[in-house]
Amino acid sequence: MRATQVLADLALRGETIACAESLTGGSLMARLVDVPGASRVLRGGVVAYAHDVKAVLLGVPATLLATRGAVDPDVAIAMAAGACRVFDTDWGVATTGVAGPDPSDGKRVGTAYIALVRVGSDPIVRELHLDGERTQIRSAVVEAALELIDAALTTDDTE
Repeated sequence: MRATQVLADLALRGETIACAESLTGGSLMARLVDVPGASRVLRGGVVAYAHDVKAVLLGVPATLLATRGAVDPDVAIAMAAGACRVFDTDWGVATTGVAGPDPSDGKRVGTAYIALVRVGSDPIVRELHLDGERTQIRSAVVEAALELIDAALTTDDTE
């Protein structure tokens, strides 16, 4: 239901959103697309799993990826900003992290970052430390992303 609310709120504001996903592999986009009428505000999404895809498609600095890895708050912000640019949207949301079974980039399984960028505003980043199996972690990140967007739309009354 949260996806429905997010899309309805964006439509009322006359704003659009795009997704840049790594950890969630398109699951966030799928949740949004499941809502009838999503095309009114959802411009598109990209699954950028590999470092070079993050750099080339989303403009994440290669040096950032090389020094910190993909599981990083600044990488998440760059991914979300890249989604705004690539899809010409008002909002961009990104997910990156480690779902397992093994740690990655020096981060433990269950570490994730969600970034939300609104063009012209400061980015919002949420760091998560989750427990569970791979599928549970990915699902929890999708839910957390929808919660983050919903909260931002609720508190941002500039429109």
